[in-house]
Amino acid sequence: MTAFPGVSPAELDIDVTQDVANLYEDGITALKGGFSREWADRLREDIEAAFAEARARPGGAVGRGPHRYYVEIHPEQLRGFVGLVDHPWVRSVATAVLGPDYRIVELGFDVPLEGAVDQPWHRDFPAPDETRAERRLTSLAFNVTAVDTAEDMGPFEIAPGTQWDDSPDFAHGMFPPRESYGRYEERAVRKYPQRGDISARSALTIHRGTRNASARARPVLVLGLDGPEADNADRHDTAVTRAYWETLPERVRRHLDCPVVDELTPITQKHTIEGLVMGAP
Repeated sequence: MTAFPGVSPAELDIDVTQDVANLYEDGITALKGGFSREWADRLREDIEAAFAEARARPGGAVGRGPHRYYVEIHPEQLRGFVGLVDHPWVRSVATAVLGPDYRIVELGFDVPLEGAVDQPWHRDFPAPDETRAERRLTSLAFNVTAVDTAEDMGPFEIAPGTQWDDSPDFAHGMFPPRESYGRYEERAVRKYPQRGDISARSALTIHRGTRNASARARPVLVLGLDGPEADNADRHDTAVTRAYWETLPERVRRHLDCPVVDELTPITQKHTIEGLVMGAP
C-alpha cells in the first residue's frame, strides 16, 4: 500500500512499501549500495569542482555554521544527474510518497569541513498545513554521500519520528527550544553512509550535523523533491540550458521544475537556514 492516494503498484519500478512505512514512522529510510563506488567518486569530483568555483565568488556558498557550507548547483554540473533522478528506487519512493506528479526542485550539497561544530537541532523549513493537520508528507530530501563516513567526520544525526513535532515554541517554525533538546538527544541516531548509499528523509524530521573532528571534508549531495502542494521551489534557482534539456529522457523532463535557458547564470545562494550560522557553543 502506498501513502499517496491514486498510486498503484504498477506505477512503481520496485516495491518500496517498507521504505514508505519507514518514512512515515521514522522520517528516514535508505538503500545501501544504490550506486557503485566509482559513481560516488565521480560525484565527489563534481562536488569538489563546484565547491571551489562557488567559494571563489561572492554569494556562491552559504554558511551553515562555522566551517560548514551549502551550495546549490545546476543539474549540468553533475555528471550523474540523470542516473540519480532516474534511479528506480528514487523514482519509486518519490512516486509512492508524493504521487506521480512530484517535482525536482533542489540540487545542491552540504560540506562540513574540519572544525565544523554541532549544529542546533532543526528542521529545514516550517511544517506545512498538510503535515500538521493531516500527518501527510509533501516533500522529500534524498541524500548521497560522496565519501565513506567515519565517526570523527561529523556524521549526520537525526531524531526518528520527530517529523510530526509541532509546537509554537519552535523559532521560525524550525528550531526547537534548547530546553527540549533532551527529547532529541534521547532519540538521536547517527548515520554512517558509505559511498554508493542513498537515503530519503522528510526534511521536517529534527536533525543536525555534528562536530567534524577530522581533517577530512564530508560532502553530501542533496536532491529535493516536492509533491503538488509544496512550494519549496520558491527557495531555489536551479536551471538547465536548452541544449541539456534536449538530452534528457522524457520521464526526467516531466518532473524537472526549473527554467530552461540559453545560458546558465552562476547561482547566488539564498537557501539560508536562519540560526545555523550560530553553530553550538
